[in-house]
Amino acid sequence: MKISTKGRYALRLMLDLAVNDNGTYIPLKAVAERQDISDKYLEQIIHQLSKANLVLSARGAQGGYRLAKKPNEYTVGDILRAVEGSLAPVACLECDNPCNRADQCIALGLYKKMQNAIDNVVDNTTLADMINEFNNKLA
Repeated sequence: MKISTKGRYALRLMLDLAVNDNGTYIPLKAVAERQDISDKYLEQIIHQLSKANLVLSARGAQGGYRLAKKPNEYTVGDILRAVEGSLAPVACLECDNPCNRADQCIALGLYKKMQNAIDNVVDNTTLADMINEFNNKLA
């Protein structure tokens, strides 16, 4: 599995919203400047995150975005799946694309182990975990 630029930027965006949360909405332009990412690209990503109910938005002069939940309630898997879709290492493990050779596939067991390992990491790592780990390295 290779995480796309969109997936990496979505994670950076969500981490930025978590780290800079002061109870108000954060303008996307501020995130774009801090993360050195095009605000136009972030608009596409934030739309997907908003559609997945991961962020809240407000319009107007005091508008912007903020997390819909606390950082410890978001897994990396939630965020990546919102923008990437399936995290399956091969297409035949995706629910909507079953392989007609599954009964004869010698490699299927390996692919399933890879999928389990990926899911275990991304579904058991929260934004709060990532922030804490980073802060501990700085201490």
